[in-house]
Amino acid sequence: MKLTILGGGGFRVPLVYGALLGDHAEGRVTHVTLHDLDAGRLSAIARVLAEQGAGVPDAPEVTATTDLDEALRGADFVFSAIRVGGLEGRAADERIALAEGVLGQETVGAGGIAYGLRTVPVATHIARRIAALAPDAWVINFTNPAGLVTEAMSRVLGDRVVGICDSPVGLGRRVARILGADPDEAWIDYVGLNHLGWLRGLHVGGRDQLPRLLADERALGSFEEGRLFGPEWLRSLGAIPNEYLHYYYFNREAVRAYRQAERTRGAYLLDQQAGFYREMGKPGTPPLAAWHRTLADREATYMAANREAAGIGERNEEDLESGGYEKVALALMRAVARNERATLILNVRNRGTLSALDADAVVEVPCFVDATGAHPVTVAPLPYHAVGLVTAVKGVEREVLAAAESGSRTTAVKAFALHPLVDSVAVARRLLAGYTDEHPGLAYLRS
Repeated sequence: MKLTILGGGGFRVPLVYGALLGDHAEGRVTHVTLHDLDAGRLSAIARVLAEQGAGVPDAPEVTATTDLDEALRGADFVFSAIRVGGLEGRAADERIALAEGVLGQETVGAGGIAYGLRTVPVATHIARRIAALAPDAWVINFTNPAGLVTEAMSRVLGDRVVGICDSPVGLGRRVARILGADPDEAWIDYVGLNHLGWLRGLHVGGRDQLPRLLADERALGSFEEGRLFGPEWLRSLGAIPNEYLHYYYFNREAVRAYRQAERTRGAYLLDQQAGFYREMGKPGTPPLAAWHRTLADREATYMAANREAAGIGERNEEDLESGGYEKVALALMRAVARNERATLILNVRNRGTLSALDADAVVEVPCFVDATGAHPVTVAPLPYHAVGLVTAVKGVEREVLAAAESGSRTTAVKAFALHPLVDSVAVARRLLAGYTDEHPGLAYLRS
């Protein structure tokens, strides 16, 4: 099988290749094509993969190209992991939003809208090229904002595009660990949108173990989300929110922490990854060691401003393990290619799963996956407070899609103004003006 990775010069690509190296079964991926617009980044990541695969007899062959059509032809699976505007764009998104006193995070609030406005047209173009050149390929979307981009691509590719995120998986594993359960055997009742979801239950042997955790003050304070939100708030909700809901529940504190920080997350990653790729350009640099060192620092500093706002200090060692988005992707590919049935939390079209949303709205819920694709599992209704957030944010996503299709500045302003974390139409107008001045990729917004 051939796997094409769009954004193949991206820093996290070795995680995917590492997962592929552990798959030796029949029907595995035998060829990986990396595509990126930056030849230097492609070369650096190809060097890391070469060292990863050294000594593995059946390591997938790796090729690299800057030609999109060449990369797509013959693909069985396509991973979309692009970053339109690069980390420079992310840093600018944060800076412009914070100057207006609102959140600039890349998937939440003003920053997520700006990122979506410049990403959706590119993702839609890619979807059309896939439909033309690899119509039977399955597309696994990693590109943020993941739910929004998956919905944009699904308008071209239908159910053959599935979005993935490691946040729900990581949350489920942390809760299972605290409860002494095997996360691979537990049923995780998780529902919402990407970066806007709640773990409402963890069922083992047909019994929900979450109430036991919520009743245990010490256990609640022993893992990332428990420290981030606080035991009292978690018991009030009766659920464990995705970590990104900290931006909603503690918005003022998060914005203040980001404004007081020495630099934003995007600015930090821009400097860090520039250093990595610069180091990779030097002869004699050990590729894999340099990559591992950079990855460890990246994971340790994840959501540092939010932890600062919550007053919880550094991440615990046991919380550093990611949800393993590369493992989710591999399990998804196996289920589709080999009919190895799996249950995964994925971003798929709603199809009646959440009654508050229409059938085509992409949601993040447990899915049964087999050779025919990912099928969302019916879930219990959300409480009204969650319905309010989910429908409001989905409404914003729809305005982003409409603006990307029409090129309407008025619609783009509406997307900003309707977001729960942007509190003023006047601020929305200034945000769009700031973003269009900064990003050439938003020049299409005219009318």
